[in-house]
Amino acid sequence: MYFESLDALLNMAGHGPYVWSCYGLFVALLGINIWHARSQNLKALKQAKALVRRNQ
Repeated sequence: MYFESLDALLNMAGHGPYVWSCYGLFVALLGINIWHARSQNLKALKQAKALVRRNQ
């Protein structure tokens, strides 16, 4: 195993806070991106359904 202990994995020779904050920011931004895409998709579907209802 690369790290000798869990503490060594989290600390990463003093670079741990930077590394883990970057991972956290990446996961947060990925989640926001997925949430935004889904909400835009639902909004577009609602608009398309309303348009179809108006044209019938």
